Amino acid sequence: MIRYGVLSTAQVVPRFVAGVKESQDGIVTAIASRGIEKARKMAQELAIPTAFGSYEELCQSEEVDIVYVAVYNKGHYDAAKLALLNNKHVLLEKPFTMTLKQAEELFAIAKERQLFLMEAQKALFLPITNQIQQIIQEGKLGNVRWLDSVTAYPNIDHISWFRDLSAGGGVFRGAGTYPLEYMQHLLNASPDEAKGTLTFPEGQSDAQAQITLNFPNGVIGTIFLTVDLDLTKRMIIYGDKGKIIVPDFWKTDTAEIQYKDGQTETLRAVQNSEFVFEVDHVNDCLKQKRTESPIVTKELTLKTVAITESIYKNYQK
Repeated sequence: MIRYGVLSTAQVVPRFVAGVKESQDGIVTAIASRGIEKARKMAQELAIPTAFGSYEELCQSEEVDIVYVAVYNKGHYDAAKLALLNNKHVLLEKPFTMTLKQAEELFAIAKERQLFLMEAQKALFLPITNQIQQIIQEGKLGNVRWLDSVTAYPNIDHISWFRDLSAGGGVFRGAGTYPLEYMQHLLNASPDEAKGTLTFPEGQSDAQAQITLNFPNGVIGTIFLTVDLDLTKRMIIYGDKGKIIVPDFWKTDTAEIQYKDGQTETLRAVQNSEFVFEVDHVNDCLKQKRTESPIVTKELTLKTVAITESIYKNYQK
């Protein structure tokens, strides 16, 4: 079995642990928090055998093969580096790091130590995502011309640090990597150009973001993110023969194709956990002794970190 150690007791952790438990070859053996009481409480709730009161203890544990890092955004780099330097494989939640330099350093350490390192991007492994990619590759939509994503989180303040830009808060850094990487994955291409407009309430991180991507072959990608509005979350892929509407694309088990001739087709895939497919992929990579995912590649992650960093830099005083 592949033994997972979890850094953090964040909101995402119970759903991730459920995915590991549903996977073929994964088991969660330990969880750590900065305070032992938090770790013990979640360990008991999720039936995790061992709780640690420091990240260092978990990363040094002989009962852990791979560390899942779900700490606050600015802490990603330090936590992942700690795990790698203790010779643990790493699955690092998005956004990968705050800067391209940090991301490149983590990949360099992983390469030097022959360790697996991957950004967590569960949406790329969903069965529905595979079906959508196949539809596009088979030409059922004709030539894809536009991908449009809308993501809204009107109730975000349960994340205590979200409004703090220095902590890695902000709607673009927090949620923008999902559509950025999903679009690149579907098109099997990176954008040649990326431009962004962010809005910042006084003294806070960005609350709204509009990103425009210029892909090869005349394909445009647009991404709108907000914590100010309650909008329907979806991505739409437009081709000259029809479009695919994907609700909640980062966790969905359904999508609808609408063809120009008026016909419709519904895509469905049964799933209990939206995390299990990513976990199974990670487990397979470790069994094959890979140091890099062939799906969430180093190049995909570095491109996305670079885009994100460059857009934020435009707003630095």
